Amino acid sequence: MDEQRVRGGGPPQWWRQGPPWMNRWAEGRQGTRWPWRSTALLTFVVLVGSNYAAHQQAGDRAALDPFARVLLFVGSALLLWRQRYPAFVVFGTAAAAMLYLGAGYPYGPVFFTVAVACFSAVVRGHRRAAWGAVAMLWAGHVLVAHWLYRWLPPSGDPEASWGQEIVVATWVVAIIALAELARTRREQWSRDRAERAQAARRRADEERLRIARELHDVLAHSISVINVQAGVGLALLDTDPEQARTALTTIKAASKEALGEVRQVLDTLRTPGDAPRAPAPGLDRLPELVEQAASAGLTVDVEGEPPKLAPGTDLAAFRIVQEALTNVVRHSGSRHARVHLDHDPQALRLRIDDDGPATGADAGGSGNGLAGMRERAAALGGTIEAGPRTDGGFRVLAVLPLKVKAKEDDR
Repeated sequence: MDEQRVRGGGPPQWWRQGPPWMNRWAEGRQGTRWPWRSTALLTFVVLVGSNYAAHQQAGDRAALDPFARVLLFVGSALLLWRQRYPAFVVFGTAAAAMLYLGAGYPYGPVFFTVAVACFSAVVRGHRRAAWGAVAMLWAGHVLVAHWLYRWLPPSGDPEASWGQEIVVATWVVAIIALAELARTRREQWSRDRAERAQAARRRADEERLRIARELHDVLAHSISVINVQAGVGLALLDTDPEQARTALTTIKAASKEALGEVRQVLDTLRTPGDAPRAPAPGLDRLPELVEQAASAGLTVDVEGEPPKLAPGTDLAAFRIVQEALTNVVRHSGSRHARVHLDHDPQALRLRIDDDGPATGADAGGSGNGLAGMRERAAALGGTIEAGPRTDGGFRVLAVLPLKVKAKEDDR
């Protein structure tokens, strides 16, 4: 039982999430099936049990005849439709039981059919029908046992005691209460399943966006470097073969690094949940980023030292700087950029500036790059401000909290 309990104690796991058979039923697998097995078993129990009860009550109640067996069979067979027409079934079983008792046949498991039909009706939301059918049966039993017994078989049957009626009423209330409890738990299980499904979809969406951001940042930066160096190589291929060779070497290194990072992202898709084979990049790789930018013709000055960061914050900071420098290479006429790092006990501040001018209408990057930076910052509780400076050029200012509150686990 300890393994079935949630961490820190509490009820078993099935009590919180529902038993497996209830989950399958809720998913629709049982909705199109007929309950043949349970109905056949209950029919057998009712027929055999009633036959046994007739032998035990011989002389006190009327003997079972074909009409009694038909009533028992019909009342049990109606349960085959209890999932599709619960209101009709609960009234039908109650009417069959009332006719059976009014004819003076032996008491026995005939009430089982009414109990099962009532339970099924309440669980499926037909509470008024269940209460009405049970009230009809109980009122009919009171009428027969205390008034009509003089004219109904068996002859000489005495009036039933009111103590017996209290016992019957108690069992009726118990059945209804159990059905109401089952209905409440079923609704709670349905809500929990819906919340878990929504949480799973949300996690899948977040993972898809994370992978999209990673691929965009890796490919946009590397392809920008490759594009610039390819242009340099083509321009100097005839006049300066050595410089062209250097450009091709840079292209090879950038493409190799991009393939490695893309492979790492794809590995997380193939084996979700496994630890990454290589550490995620962080601000400790900022010198490599500066060197790559230099190979694309961009001079980058770095001011300040980053503090010790959590892996997620470190990766987000690195990608923000990477994307900002990529936008300078792609969209700015300036060949000089500045990266300033500042921090206090609460937050890390990243400022990336270039002097412009812009080389296109989308200066500074107005598409997925800035959206990805904002998403990274927002995921950590930080902010991104990006836009033209008053003195020309473009600025990206990121504020990332150093202490990120852990998200509450989805149930």
